[in-house]
Amino acid sequence: MILLEQEQSVYDVLEQLNISFKKYEHVPVFTVEEIRNLDITIPGGHTKNLFLRNRKGDKHFLVIVLEDKDVDLKRLSKLIESTPLSFASSERLNKYLGVYPGAVGPFGLINDVTNHVQVVLDSDILNKDTINFHPNVNTATVNLSVQDLRRYLDWKTNPVKNIKF
Repeated sequence: MILLEQEQSVYDVLEQLNISFKKYEHVPVFTVEEIRNLDITIPGGHTKNLFLRNRKGDKHFLVIVLEDKDVDLKRLSKLIESTPLSFASSERLNKYLGVYPGAVGPFGLINDVTNHVQVVLDSDILNKDTINFHPNVNTATVNLSVQDLRRYLDWKTNPVKNIKF
């Protein structure tokens, strides 16, 4: 199987950082519900990843929460001291993270060479042993330890704020 460049870049970075992971291939999925309906069991925490912008559109946020959490954008904007938040367009998503809807996750930060995107991380994720994300495509899921996720985020150096949702 030929890997898309955006997927291969994830595996290259994980290898460079000496981060072990397990890859699960599956049909394309765009929502948490579609992942739940797959006929495979992927252990560990599962997430929702939202790409948001402030009112002016000059600040962008990658919000990573456990899949069962609701994200109240009004409350979140207050918690992160932002003007009102809304979902960013697919054009902005591609510009800043180099991915398309359905493939949003922390590995898109590889494409954010200016560290423009701020990460908002659900602090409950830190209580999990392993966590799952798409490797910049929605036809696979990567399972890695939460400790290794933190190492990856430290390496990437985008601002990260832990929030209790």
